Amino acid sequence: MEPTKKSTWRRDLHTIIYEADTPMGKLFDVVLLILILLSVVFVMIESVRGWPEFVYDYLYYGEWVITIFFTFEYIARIVTIKHPSKYIFSFYGIIDFLSTIPLYLSFILAGSNFLLTVRALRLLRVFRILKVTRYIGESNKLRKALLDSRPKILVFLFAVLIISIIAGTVMYIVEGEESGFVSIPVSVYWCIVTLTTVGFGDIAPVTPLGQFIAALIMIMGYGIIAVPTGIVSAEYTKNMGKPKIDDPNYVHVNSQSCSNCNAKKHRDDADFCHKCGTPLHEEDIIA
Repeated sequence: MEPTKKSTWRRDLHTIIYEADTPMGKLFDVVLLILILLSVVFVMIESVRGWPEFVYDYLYYGEWVITIFFTFEYIARIVTIKHPSKYIFSFYGIIDFLSTIPLYLSFILAGSNFLLTVRALRLLRVFRILKVTRYIGESNKLRKALLDSRPKILVFLFAVLIISIIAGTVMYIVEGEESGFVSIPVSVYWCIVTLTTVGFGDIAPVTPLGQFIAALIMIMGYGIIAVPTGIVSAEYTKNMGKPKIDDPNYVHVNSQSCSNCNAKKHRDDADFCHKCGTPLHEEDIIA
């Protein structure tokens, strides 16, 4: 039995909306990203006072056009998969919902339309067009390096915290309240800001001894910045090595999305979903 028109229509729409390997899929994502950017720009311009009244009117109408497009897109994403909850409660599903409702909420809550800037988060979809999934192996290496570095980094941060408490206490004793070091917690705050080389300038030592200690803390800060980077780099180097095509651990994935469970990251040679076993291609559907 051949797929019905309805199932073919849903599958074609699913391919366009969820995948970026086809010309129509790429075009859809490009149009979507342009509308997202326009929407954020509209909200930013609308927040500036002093424009002629007609400018705000055009921005309002333009935002409604974009919101209606996003509404249909959100509904289409739901109806094109067999288990809508897989999308609705996913990260992107929640972001899509939050980026669609603000203008509707403006009828109830004044000023809620400015929540539309959350649409900027949807720009994460640009990575599908840029085929960043091809480098998923490299990102896994970086993730593993960060996880392997976690104990060393935690010990390092604990040491920095101890240094900050000791140095902050010393600065509280040396400088005193007249220099802005009104308490040990405030002094520790100053030490952390100085160690990270941010230096807000809201508190500064005035005594020669305090300035000398501050100089030592600043110099120490440059070394502290380099330590976590070196730890992660060393762990990443351990995981380096060119993956070979015949390596069983080497996986080349694409942007295909399962129409049943919405799972992604399928191998290029995969015919079925790696999570639920649903056919990924129409020709794989058994009559």
